[in-house]
Amino acid sequence: MKIIDKFEKRAIPDLPVERFEGRIIVIQGIGEAQRAVDYLLNCPCVGIDTETRPNFRPGPMHPVALLQVSTPDICFLFRLNQIGLPACLIRLFTDEHVQKIGLSLQDDWLQLRKRKEFQPVNYVELQNYVKPLGIVDMSLQKLYANIFGKKISKNQRLTNWEADVLTEAQKVYAATDAWACLRLHSEITEMLISRDYKLIRTLDDDFIS
Repeated sequence: MKIIDKFEKRAIPDLPVERFEGRIIVIQGIGEAQRAVDYLLNCPCVGIDTETRPNFRPGPMHPVALLQVSTPDICFLFRLNQIGLPACLIRLFTDEHVQKIGLSLQDDWLQLRKRKEFQPVNYVELQNYVKPLGIVDMSLQKLYANIFGKKISKNQRLTNWEADVLTEAQKVYAATDAWACLRLHSEITEMLISRDYKLIRTLDDDFIS
């Protein structure tokens, strides 16, 4: 039986850190993007996430700078601040056969559509998908801790995603977020099918809010 252990918020920093160990490919040209999408269109499902340069002063948000699309063993990092939103990516977003998995996907779609209009199809919002399990902790870090007992580090979240060259730490952070969505979807699907799980609840209101 799978035990879903609801870690309190203050306990998450002490968990072992999870990180994507597969291949990370940074996409900085249209030709590279087209080849990456051709590969992704042959995958049954992919994990998706985005990163945006933080704005520390009042004013409009920066455009989304990075799109992460992950398979179980390869993650492509599309540098949208350099290539925009090319037609090949819109082809992926609107493909009926490739399932797109993400968390807070409506926010990601909204920011991506500010670059170019499209209507995404065949996608799964993990925040809705997990509800039948009885879990109410909807952040990626909390959800991953609940399901796998590991921590998704958020140390790179507020770094400059429009930098000329991404650091290795940024690459791993970005890839891990997209890959984690894919892994969560696979695990949750198995649990929903088997119904062989037990949710350990907590009285920590700060944690379950």
